[in-house]
Amino acid sequence: MITRRIIACLDVHAGRVVKGVQFVDLVDAGDPAQLAARHAREGADEIVLLDITATHEGRQTLLDTVSRTARELFVPFTVGGGIRTVQDAEQVFEAGADKVSINSAALANPELITAIGRSFGSQAVVVAIDARRDPEAADPVREAQVYVQGGRKAAGRKVVEWAREAEARGAGEILLTSMDSDGTRAGFDCELTAAVSEAVRIPVIASGGAGTVGHFADVFTHGKADAALAASIFHFGVKSARSLKEELAQAGISMRLPC
Repeated sequence: MITRRIIACLDVHAGRVVKGVQFVDLVDAGDPAQLAARHAREGADEIVLLDITATHEGRQTLLDTVSRTARELFVPFTVGGGIRTVQDAEQVFEAGADKVSINSAALANPELITAIGRSFGSQAVVVAIDARRDPEAADPVREAQVYVQGGRKAAGRKVVEWAREAEARGAGEILLTSMDSDGTRAGFDCELTAAVSEAVRIPVIASGGAGTVGHFADVFTHGKADAALAASIFHFGVKSARSLKEELAQAGISMRLPC
């Protein structure tokens, strides 16, 4: 049985962790280094830090924030936002990241996936996909669209097709965020997650909509996700990663339980 992963996400704006609903109405959630350390202590398998305005503002990732956060961690650490070149990725790795997450830059230059993978290994390259369904489409799941610049702009690519291409170009994982579900705590988009999981052989991380233990169980079973990412339920004390994993294990989901 495959062991599933629970990942805590830190969306960072101006050096602070923030959280909103469907990428807007952001509220402060705390200091990234402190929150990352807390989530790791409480059983998160990995931490993801996303500098959510770096690409939109045309700047590099906040390396001092990355470095300060990395010093607090003993679990795998992924960083995304503002990574446009192999050199940008190298700086993020030097600041302490184990993996980089690329989104807008990968769509603008798909060769970047291959180049980072060639330099640092495919296991270090996560391609993030911000997805939104088209309610007017005949098949809203298969025709779901990719968005870039922090969900501000349609990329003109279909989610499943882009996931396949990202894998072919050397991505080690797909981080799939449902913009429709983000921050709602109403559940993951299991249909879309399953469509992507069935289309690729690399791990798929589900993101957007986590609110209950049942939502995680659904995305691991019906959504066929390898990992699930959450922010709000951890930051604001609704659930710890430890208690979440214990309840999932009791429900028959294979988890790596903290000591």
